[in-house]
Amino acid sequence: MEFVPTGTVDHADDAVFDKVRKAFCEALELDEDEVEFSSTLFDELGAESLDLLDVVFRLEQAFDIQIPRGGLEAQATEVDGQAGSVDGRLTEAGAGRLRELMPEVPADEIVAGLKTSEIPMLFRVGTFYNIVVALLQAKG
Repeated sequence: MEFVPTGTVDHADDAVFDKVRKAFCEALELDEDEVEFSSTLFDELGAESLDLLDVVFRLEQAFDIQIPRGGLEAQATEVDGQAGSVDGRLTEAGAGRLRELMPEVPADEIVAGLKTSEIPMLFRVGTFYNIVVALLQAKG
């Protein structure tokens, strides 16, 4: 499933954001005031790769949705027939597509040449909020 960005850099639905925040708090054993929309998962919240699986599971349960694994990365690898990545690094087309998909990430952090394996380092709490909102909208 393709994610459609919400076009916002901050959350608009407090009820959805509260559930997203709760998933992060429970998975990472954090207090609510430690988890903000703009918090980076690895650097600021101290998450590890396995923690992401726990967060995704909690979000899927809370919202009755299925979050595709690697969905954002996959959508950045081919853009309108152009390669979004070459040799494991984003092309300008791939970086541009990722900027569209992740409006919560400062655009200057998503650059051509970024290793596709480093895309998760860009993830914010807002990234997961936007994914949840897109999946809920698609679900109807």
